[in-house]
Amino acid sequence: MKYFFLFIFLFFSLQIAHAQTHGANDTIKVHAYVTPEGDTIPCGYFAQVFVYTKVNPKWKKYWVDWNRLRNAVYVTYPYAKAASFTINEINARLANVKDEGQRKAIIHSKEKELRQQFGDKITQLSIYQGKVLMKLIRRETGDNCYEIIKEYKGGFNAGFWQSVAYIFGSSLKQNYDAANDDKIMEAIVKDVEKMYGYRI
Repeated sequence: MKYFFLFIFLFFSLQIAHAQTHGANDTIKVHAYVTPEGDTIPCGYFAQVFVYTKVNPKWKKYWVDWNRLRNAVYVTYPYAKAASFTINEINARLANVKDEGQRKAIIHSKEKELRQQFGDKITQLSIYQGKVLMKLIRRETGDNCYEIIKEYKGGFNAGFWQSVAYIFGSSLKQNYDAANDDKIMEAIVKDVEKMYGYRI
């Protein structure tokens, strides 16, 4: 009887040993992901799949408008920054000047300087780019273009240029609402600021 149990033990031992032998495909290398806790989990990667579809008219218009706005911001943002810098410089120079003639001379000199630097470029802007520029000036200076012209050139000039803007379907009194109406423009501006090195 004891031989019978010995035979059974040897038989199952051989079966287990045979089952544990490794074949050619028993070990397959896979990628692994190590979790923050230190566990190693096998993982795999699916091949890329590209899905194409037609863009519906609503989204097609959205991206056309977005590209147009992006282009306008890229073109006009440096002018808005220059306007902000110039206004701050003028305000600093006018701070202690009481004489009206001297004030006008300072303003006139900076106006002449700006015309020499940007005059040709500004006149080449489209009406749409001009509207974007006025919004960006509002963003950078805190004042709309009507208030700026009125401050430095008087109410008559401000009213005249407001009338001109109105003829072209615009307004010098444009507001800038980064949280709502102009949030798309604000996102583009932040991207442009990085590109021009204004913000890091």
